[in-house]
Amino acid sequence: MKDTIGLISQEDKEFYKTNGYWISPVLFDEQEIEEMRQAHDRIWSFDYDGDGYPLEEWRKSSNPKMLRKIDNSWWINDTIRKTVTSPVLGRIAAGLMDSTEARLWYDQVIYKPGTGTSEKDALSPGNVGWHQDYIYWQCTNTDNLVTAWIALQDTDLTNGCMSVVPGSHKWGALEGSDAFFNRDLESVKARIAEESGKEWKEVPLLLKAGQASFHHALTIHGSGQNYSEHPRLSVVAHLMPHGTAYKNRGHNVDNIRLLGPRPKEGQRFDNEYFPAAYSEEMQQ
Repeated sequence: MKDTIGLISQEDKEFYKTNGYWISPVLFDEQEIEEMRQAHDRIWSFDYDGDGYPLEEWRKSSNPKMLRKIDNSWWINDTIRKTVTSPVLGRIAAGLMDSTEARLWYDQVIYKPGTGTSEKDALSPGNVGWHQDYIYWQCTNTDNLVTAWIALQDTDLTNGCMSVVPGSHKWGALEGSDAFFNRDLESVKARIAEESGKEWKEVPLLLKAGQASFHHALTIHGSGQNYSEHPRLSVVAHLMPHGTAYKNRGHNVDNIRLLGPRPKEGQRFDNEYFPAAYSEEMQQ
């Protein structure tokens, strides 16, 4: 993995602040990409490192074209752990969040099967509906979280790349944007556009293998069908800034259980379940 020196500039940070996303140079080499692809194979085969289980275990579907997603796979795969807590991702995320630290909120390993067809399926089981991540994370006291989405192959519209709506991180939290599992992209877009009252513009994030896209927790994003013969593989790290703490807004996710049996307002997400990928103290 490359050093971050020179990889993110003040201009990059300004682009992120304006648009709510940023695309990195290639961060991972061919060997690291292959190791992450092998991690995918092991995870979907329930071949775990250690005797524990992920926070959310993958359940095999009878539909081979259904999107696969698993949360907190760093608990059960050493390669994923190394990737999502890497100082490179951490330093970039800290820079984008204007934070002295970047901690792992949680990770996701995502497998989008190929359909092997040129015909568009408006309700493809591989679609990811337009959504804002923060709608699911309102148990945090800040919306200043960032997601790093790592491509394990060249990724574009032909194999279902992610698209974002630039500037939508400035629209606030939209209740209609909780549609990760809604495959009808057009109806979700219409609903969010109506609620926001803003002009809708989509930008596809075209990545080379080993690149990562970073987006703000309020940036609206989604992805469509994978028309290729091969699955689209990715590893995703959700990272949070220094001082992120629990806030009871009635939108709690499974992660609050990791604070203990009786989480309290203001309790920081800074224990062993939320490892630091980067902090200024680590560099001293």
